[in-house]
Amino acid sequence: MEAENSGNVKLKCCVKNYDWGKIGRESSVARLYAKNSGEEAEDCKPYAEFWMGTHESGPSYAVVAQMVVGQGENGVPNGSHGSGNSCNLVNLKDWIEQNPCVIGDKVLQKWGPSLPFLFKVLSVAKPLSIQAHPDKVLAEVLHKQHPDVYKDDNHKPEMALALTEFEALCGFISLEELKLVVHNVPEIVEVVGNACADQVLHISKLDGEEKSKEVLRSIFTELMLAKKAVVSEAISKLITRLNIKREVRELTDKEELVMRLEQEYPGDVGVIAAFLFNYVKLRSGEALYLGPNEPHAYIYGECIECMAASDNVVRAGLTPKNRDVQTLCSMLTYKQGLPQVLKGVALNAYTVKYIPPFEEFEVDRCFLPEGTSAVFPAVPCPSVFLVMAGEGKIRTLSNEELVDEGAVLFTCANTEITAATTTGLLLYRAGVNSRFLEESNTKSN
Repeated sequence: MEAENSGNVKLKCCVKNYDWGKIGRESSVARLYAKNSGEEAEDCKPYAEFWMGTHESGPSYAVVAQMVVGQGENGVPNGSHGSGNSCNLVNLKDWIEQNPCVIGDKVLQKWGPSLPFLFKVLSVAKPLSIQAHPDKVLAEVLHKQHPDVYKDDNHKPEMALALTEFEALCGFISLEELKLVVHNVPEIVEVVGNACADQVLHISKLDGEEKSKEVLRSIFTELMLAKKAVVSEAISKLITRLNIKREVRELTDKEELVMRLEQEYPGDVGVIAAFLFNYVKLRSGEALYLGPNEPHAYIYGECIECMAASDNVVRAGLTPKNRDVQTLCSMLTYKQGLPQVLKGVALNAYTVKYIPPFEEFEVDRCFLPEGTSAVFPAVPCPSVFLVMAGEGKIRTLSNEELVDEGAVLFTCANTEITAATTTGLLLYRAGVNSRFLEESNTKSN
């Protein structure tokens, strides 16, 4: 079944007001949501995440003309939402289920009648929890055991693409750095004990990767499961020592970060655990991807985020929310070393594509200067376009939409898109991973 009469459908999207979000109009999420929904942003309220997708925890709604719904060849709307016709808001997942051809055969066969990805914008004012997302097998187990906490049974690999300078903790530091931490941060040794610390100091690369992971798992687990009183006392000593050090030398970036974390989450084990993670600062236009069972914590900044369609999070620190420390410590891969930073691949003068190693999604960033245009070729999967800034037109063969900041469009499978502007336009596109589509073509030929 192919999507005939395909085109664009406007979406009304969901906002999340988590307490770590930027406040009021300081938040890009607030501005996007206000433009998208027509509602005024509240000046004193945090605006953390803008969701675009079919996940039940924050579904988008398709703006469809009454006379079009369920009509037209194959039940596919022709993209006309005006002409004096009144419009309905229809849950996007329900609309796709009614019109499955809009997502294309490949997506339908692989993931069923819904979007396999969840597209977001994040405005981070203070650190998020130390967390990881379960792989598919673990997600199914956790959802079955605790459906009130783990609300779906899907995995959640994800990618963060920086809009501003974006700070994050991501993955474990190398073995060499871990040895330095044990030497230079005596408060960690106080918490985990000399025997655990000695394991770190006496291991070498010659012992092999698995032994190194075993030792890292041991020290991290001892730290995260330590008694609250022990951790709180160690952090108090740590902060006192760093304040004294600050008088005679500049603190390192990681030490400065730990001081900031302690102000937000005093006495929290995540403050001291931060020494074990890579501290990454992305520049605008840089991205990093996070596979299942990899620890991370976003610290500050704004980003585009895309992931498999899940909201499963296992937390263990820097949070007042539910913690599942045992699960997190047991599920991690304990890979060590810096994460790969993606700079994207240029498709043309204006568009850069970011392709993570996950089937469900990829992201395009397109910046159009005044008086320019770019073409997004037809692909056999749906896309979601977000206008981040500026104004312009998005055209298909049969339809043209005027768009500006906050506009979100669902584009049906097999639809060529032309974006054009007279004043400047910044937009992002999320779609199914190109490599998955290529592999599907190879298998079917």
